[in-house]
Amino acid sequence: MTEHHLAQLNVGILKFPLADARMHGFTSMLDTLNEVADNAPGFVWRLVEDGGNDATAIRSSLGDDVLVNMSVWETRDALWDYVYRSGHLDVLRRRSEWFELPKAPFQVLWWVPAGHIPTVEEAVERLELLRGKGPSPGAFGFRDSYLPEGAASAS
Repeated sequence: MTEHHLAQLNVGILKFPLADARMHGFTSMLDTLNEVADNAPGFVWRLVEDGGNDATAIRSSLGDDVLVNMSVWETRDALWDYVYRSGHLDVLRRRSEWFELPKAPFQVLWWVPAGHIPTVEEAVERLELLRGKGPSPGAFGFRDSYLPEGAASAS
């Protein structure tokens, strides 16, 4: 599936400011998680702030207390393996320590042409599409199985 890659956005509403000691469990793991992602099979790109190693200072139209995390992967399976079969799962299990319980979808996936780097605005539009209309080929979650336009089979 080299003509398309899978983009993802996930967001979290902070319970505390990032500099708060109660966020240390999260912030202390960021460098390690980012390194695992960067070296994961199928990893293509992830959002980072200018001159930084993460995206914790980047904000969107979703609010000043919302962290955004974006990345692009060669396949759905590559992203799945990183999220659920690496050290990332341990952090995911502890999400409620640092982030508010989501009341709406907090993650969205969509296919992009290989080489396309999505913007934060594009990603937020996809999340709003998922929240407003439910899963579709243009905005879906891990429970959904959509193929890129013109693809014959999933990977």
